[in-house]
Amino acid sequence: MAGCVRSGADENGDSDALEETDTDAGLRATVGAYAALIRVPNLCTAPPDVILGAALVAAVGSDPQPGTVGGLAGCSVLLYAAGTTLNDAFDAPIDARERPERPIPSGRVSRRAAFALGVALLLAAVALAGVVAGGPGAVAAGLIALAIVAYDGLLKGTAAGFLAMGATRGLNVVLGTTAAGSALLESPNRLLAVPAVVTGYIAAVTFMAARETEGGNRGAVSVAAAGAVAAVLAVGWYLVTVGPSRLETAVALAFTAAFCWWVGRPLRAAHADPVPSTVGPAVGACILGLVLLDAAFAAAAGLRWAVAAGVFLVPAVGLSRVFDVT
Repeated sequence: MAGCVRSGADENGDSDALEETDTDAGLRATVGAYAALIRVPNLCTAPPDVILGAALVAAVGSDPQPGTVGGLAGCSVLLYAAGTTLNDAFDAPIDARERPERPIPSGRVSRRAAFALGVALLLAAVALAGVVAGGPGAVAAGLIALAIVAYDGLLKGTAAGFLAMGATRGLNVVLGTTAAGSALLESPNRLLAVPAVVTGYIAAVTFMAARETEGGNRGAVSVAAAGAVAAVLAVGWYLVTVGPSRLETAVALAFTAAFCWWVGRPLRAAHADPVPSTVGPAVGACILGLVLLDAAFAAAAGLRWAVAAGVFLVPAVGLSRVFDVT
């Protein structure tokens, strides 16, 4: 009798253990699916835009507070996550044919849940920006949200769409300037040129990404390469215009050289053989490379700004080994 009781207890224990294992596995799978949906590695490229924006106004005498910059950086992460989530929600029918492994077409995340999450993230981002930076922050975040919806839902694949996507990153830099109130509006015009450069670079990369699955499209790779070259030249122009110290200039040039190396190799490979297996990595490298470009511009305001922006490449690269960037 006692032996029978023990056997039943063992069976119940084994059953409970199996249920716990299945539950843990299911939870991990769900977390992994949503992490893939929001492109976790890419989230690390959003705060450097904000840090660059704060550095721009710091370079002309403003004093952005660390807490405000940090809050706006968190806001930018929410906006980026919203953008990738809504992108996949709108693209679900296309991804079912071209990228069936993505979370929605694979059935790991429902399309309805993705839309709900994307909208919730947008609203949370605008609210957070308003709390930490007042009206200017809320307006900048709201403009980013509008650009995200316009690109994901209406303009994708068009010239206006590429610019809209670029504008989400350029406006992200503007968002960072609101850490010092409306200082950008009172600053030299050269500060407005930096968000414009970021906009153009990301628009060019988006043009290449839109043709990632086609193959044989060397022209799209050339457009992205031209965008990278233009960004590098803009860094040189900005340094000459601002006139930072020798050390700051050296650091800015070091980050610029790192950017050239980081994006140059995959772009060269994609141009030589423009197939999905080479273009995809080139797109990913260009997205992560924006961190280095942000740091190069930010260095003109001081080493701490450059380091604060550039350090985000470390978690971005680490996470990219686990999750897809594109």
